Formats: sequence, structure tokens, C-alpha cells
Amino acid sequence: MTVAEYNKSVDDHSDGVYRFILKNLKNEDKALDIVQDTYEKLWLKVEEVSAEKVKSYLFTAAYHTMIDLIRKEKRMTGFEAEKHDQQINAEHYTGLSAILEEAVAKLPADQRSVIMLRDYEGYSYDEIAAITGLTESQVKVYIFRGRMFLKNYIGSIEAII
Repeated sequence: MTVAEYNKSVDDHSDGVYRFILKNLKNEDKALDIVQDTYEKLWLKVEEVSAEKVKSYLFTAAYHTMIDLIRKEKRMTGFEAEKHDQQINAEHYTGLSAILEEAVAKLPADQRSVIMLRDYEGYSYDEIAAITGLTESQVKVYIFRGRMFLKNYIGSIEAII
């Protein structure tokens, strides 16, 4: 990959990677840090990554960096802090998008990531499998389970409106 192709990948894909990470983490600063770390990793492997595969590489690297951060924070966060955060957010109805975001936030990290990649970013099952390192059948199972959880959590649209 040339420097021009690297710069083009920044222009073409940085917003998508940022949106994907932000939807998962809900923290702008952490999302920006992960995007920056991802492009740093790409720069270090600029000779090994082809321009045709750069999008897949970026989402894969960002996904793994995000998972590492989540695992690190889980070890550092105490039980009381998590319980306190949940009580603050459970106030009242603020709109359908807020309910959907709350429901997606309750999904396990793997299910949330594959649903975001499929439904928000529009990736195919095999592309998601390549990004996450899961098998295609695992991706399908996680998406199915995640969607079933969301369906049960949200209920019918008529009940919400």
C-alpha cells in the first residue's frame, strides 16, 4: 500500500470505523482513541496490507482493540460502579431511538458487535466473520440471538408508542 492509498483509506473509512466503535462504546473519546490506534496499526503494517483489503483490516483491528479495551475495563470496574450507572440510565421513556440504544447496550459485546456490523454498517455474514474472527455460523447465531433479545426487550412497536 502506498502513502496515497493509506491517506485515501483515512478519508474513505475513518468515519465508518468511528461510528461502529462509538455505537458500541458510547464514549466519543475512547472511540477516537481506538480509531487512532487502528490507523497506527495500519501504518505499521502498510507494506503487508493491500489497498483492496484495507476496509476489512481496519474494522478487524478496531473490533479487536475495542474488545481488548472492554475486557480491560471489566477487570478494573467494580460491581458497585456498574450498578450505579444502570440506576441512572433507567429513568423514563425518551423516544424509540433511546429505547433501541438502551436495548442494544444490554447485549453481550459479541452480539452487539455483529449486530452493529450487520444492521448499521451493512456487512455480509462472511465479512463479519473475517472482521471478528468468528465462523460464519457463529455470526449468524449471534445475530439471531441478539435480534431475539432485542425483540423481546422492546416488545411490539404498538406497546411502545
